[in-house]
Amino acid sequence: MGRSIVRLKDIADKTGFSTNTVSLALRHSPRIPQQTRDLIQRAAAELNYLPNQIAKSLVSRETKTIGLVLTDINNPTLTHTAQAIEIALAERGYGTLFATSNNTLSEEVRAIELFRSRQVDGMLIYPTSHRQLDHIRPLRRANYPVVLLVGDPDAGIDAVCIDERRGAYKATRHLIDVGHRKIGFLDSANPLGNSEKLQGYQQALQEAGIDFDADFWVDPHGHTAAKGYWAMDTLMSGKKRPTAMFAANDSLAIGALRWCLTHHMRVPDDVAIVGFDNIEFAEYASVPLSSVNYAVEVVTRMAVDRLMRLISAGDTLPEPRVTQIDPDLVIRESTRGQR
Repeated sequence: MGRSIVRLKDIADKTGFSTNTVSLALRHSPRIPQQTRDLIQRAAAELNYLPNQIAKSLVSRETKTIGLVLTDINNPTLTHTAQAIEIALAERGYGTLFATSNNTLSEEVRAIELFRSRQVDGMLIYPTSHRQLDHIRPLRRANYPVVLLVGDPDAGIDAVCIDERRGAYKATRHLIDVGHRKIGFLDSANPLGNSEKLQGYQQALQEAGIDFDADFWVDPHGHTAAKGYWAMDTLMSGKKRPTAMFAANDSLAIGALRWCLTHHMRVPDDVAIVGFDNIEFAEYASVPLSSVNYAVEVVTRMAVDRLMRLISAGDTLPEPRVTQIDPDLVIRESTRGQR
């Protein structure tokens, strides 16, 4: 049998006060004397009373919960961001419900439908595909508060995100500036339709007069360090070996670094490596990794602020706004110039 629910009437019966007095006391109403409030609140604690949030939400039309959809819970940057979002929302009196799409569009749709059925007040979403957003646009058109954490300026949906194209450009430009012209690229995002980092990489090459070589572009078929290790093996087993490598995230870069150390290749003397996200492990790797910084605190603050703005707007939301944050490149030992 399920645990019985403690009602206001149970507290009233225990204390001898009316249910109205009990209700006011539990809401800390100044209309009830402090001594009476203390007595009623002690009785509620003894009975393990919990407020009926469902009943409250029917009255206020708010559940005080936000849905957060992640693509990959194992991604250190997303885990860090999720923690920061949960803290930021808690400071505003909101709880957070989490779901993971595992980089699968159908699972993302299912998670969004689940959150809608739970009547969350709004959602923050890392979309699996930055261009396939037809399942999200109807929510925005219906004045439902949604903020994406990866942005397409033309999507018609609010977003706060790192400018991935700009970050990839800076990483590749840095490798060019320290003397490299044969630059490999490890990236799994393009099959999902997420081409921003590839575009930044290609832009930097083009500006430097370097032809894009498809042999230097490898899909790791994943985002983990293990995938980075084997992708690096593929990259370095070709007829043409790069002297530098840009990885679309730091986990891939760490896997590539491990491959180099296992195969007695010196970083950065034989191969320079730069990653993306600037996770904690990047700084403390065996060779500290240069990396594009993902400003978790900035993204979190701005995304939560925007979502709160949409929620407070009621039934008429302001025009969608996309905020792309220009990331910094953190330079460490893995990308010194060639000797």
